[in-house]
Amino acid sequence: MADLLYPYPNLHQGILLKRYKRFFADVELQSGEVVTAHCPNTGPMTGVSKVGSPVQISESDNPKRKLAYTLELIQVEDTVPTWVGVNTALPNRVVKLALEKYLFPELQEYTKVKGEVVYGEDKKSRVDFYLTGEEKQLPIYLEVKNTTWSQGSLALFPDTETTRGQKHLRELIKVLPHSRAVMLYFINRGDCTHFAPGDSTDPVYGKLLRQAINLGLEVLPCRFNISPEGIRYLGLAELQI
Repeated sequence: MADLLYPYPNLHQGILLKRYKRFFADVELQSGEVVTAHCPNTGPMTGVSKVGSPVQISESDNPKRKLAYTLELIQVEDTVPTWVGVNTALPNRVVKLALEKYLFPELQEYTKVKGEVVYGEDKKSRVDFYLTGEEKQLPIYLEVKNTTWSQGSLALFPDTETTRGQKHLRELIKVLPHSRAVMLYFINRGDCTHFAPGDSTDPVYGKLLRQAINLGLEVLPCRFNISPEGIRYLGLAELQI
């Protein structure tokens, strides 16, 4: 088993009663108490929001928060019970830790990592990470996409139409070939060994991704094992384009 990359804080186990208004999830704790947790994932959470599923929630001691609890993990019953990370605030934090540890051999030609760097023609977009190295090395624009939807062992992104995601692909294409452009799909579950674009939900995104790859975009479908203990990096999934 790979080393723990990100440890979760102490989590509370419960059962998902309902998810509503995108941001809210009612959870029944083992004690029988029902609490409302913040749901950081505002998307449809296709296949990973079934009522009655086991969940894990974290608790904050920040008195300024409206909701003390945050939905972190949900267990899905596919071929085997699998924990899926649903806190979309975490992937970038985990990727930053991985970059600092040089865990991605495909990206080791860099010495500096900057987050949320402004780029694009209108200078209104921010790339998740901007990596630079020696003068002769091309800078790297790195975008991260949280991925939880699957069909069997195949991870898919996106699980809904994403005009924002389409825009990111177009902007990454424009930094080529004077820079490296990398799309990192954070597969937030350990049961997927392959990755493909979600053509059935957003055919435009799939078409753009294939165009971008032909123009030099690098794709890293990164597999992560998720458990109440924490997150471990498993390596790359096989890309199916």
